[in-house]
Amino acid sequence: MRVLIYSHDSFGLGHLRRCRRIAHALVGADKNLTALIISGSPIIGSFDFRARVDFVRVPGVVKLRNGNYTPLNLLIDIEETLDLRASIIQHTALAFAPDLFLVDKEPLGLGGEVEPALRRLKQRGTRLVLGLREVMDSPDRLQAEWARKHVMPALRELYDEIWVYGPEGFHDPLEGLAMPAAVRDKLVFTGFQRTTAPAERAGPTEPPTREPYVLVTAGGGGDGADLIDWVLSAYESDPAIPLAPVFLFGPFMDADRRESFSDRVRALGRGAALEFEAAPEYLMTGAQAIVCMGGYNTFCEMLSFDKPALMVPRTEPREEQLVRARRAAALGLVDMRVYEEDASPATMVQALRGLAWRRPPSEVLPAGWMDGLDVIARRVSGERAVAPDAPTTLAAQVGGG
Repeated sequence: MRVLIYSHDSFGLGHLRRCRRIAHALVGADKNLTALIISGSPIIGSFDFRARVDFVRVPGVVKLRNGNYTPLNLLIDIEETLDLRASIIQHTALAFAPDLFLVDKEPLGLGGEVEPALRRLKQRGTRLVLGLREVMDSPDRLQAEWARKHVMPALRELYDEIWVYGPEGFHDPLEGLAMPAAVRDKLVFTGFQRTTAPAERAGPTEPPTREPYVLVTAGGGGDGADLIDWVLSAYESDPAIPLAPVFLFGPFMDADRRESFSDRVRALGRGAALEFEAAPEYLMTGAQAIVCMGGYNTFCEMLSFDKPALMVPRTEPREEQLVRARRAAALGLVDMRVYEEDASPATMVQALRGLAWRRPPSEVLPAGWMDGLDVIARRVSGERAVAPDAPTTLAAQVGGG
């Protein structure tokens, strides 16, 4: 069986890491399955891939602060870049001839670049699936975005299924949207994606510090400077915070900010500063707790490794992380603070000290919520697997998402 995966990767690492995790789960569940990932990530080659998983890299683009896109490296305009990407995607799809095409997050791809391939594969009878995070954005923002991109006709006419990468009891990403029943019926809630540390690690195996530590991760790093600065200011104001800080800046953090932060970490005299780790699972396994922004992958990893966590979600340009953090905090899975509400060092000191006694998420996590990869593998193989139901206990206590 052949599975083609389109990874929307114009910013950060999240989409690529999620698609890679799915591909690895699929080949692990079926020895006759092979998966090919299409991505524009400039660092996709830094990751290890399992046997029977490979990738095609299309020319990269980067999202500017004003929301527009520009080519990452090529000296051509964005329209030419998108045309080139669309051509590569379509030719790859037709040559690879997948049995299933999984599109991540963007129903028609960046700038509509996937639509030609979708329509050609639809004619061939390929099974077409859209994969969505359990939180996308606030309903009003998502409704406006999808109307502008003409998404709803594609969901109705092209896609066979829509997989939501979370349990129904946590959050419905399409709640509040005007949606035909025929589209709504395509939704499958898979559950969150459990992750494990690779059996073998390339590179250093020593822990980053000899002290018990809290891992402070900024994800890809492109928008994580406020989080790093806030946590650093807390340690600078209270050096006796119990856990040593290990900072993971991310490869897309501004180089000057990263250097400045590294100098401040060295001045603390404890902890460590790391730019990039292709397998952050090792750092999470060794950590006593985690401080993160609230992206999907880090959230799944925090739950998988059962670590007490503090989420500091970004609030722009999407409310995705804010919605996820609020819901997770309401369920007792995490603690949370919002930078825009109170970014004082004292507030962060209090939150960091609280991690020492915070209970792990497993004490309140409902059964079946971490079975997402198993559910996906069964659906790919043709089994109509039952996704995890909304639990009667937690959902009844705190209400819907």
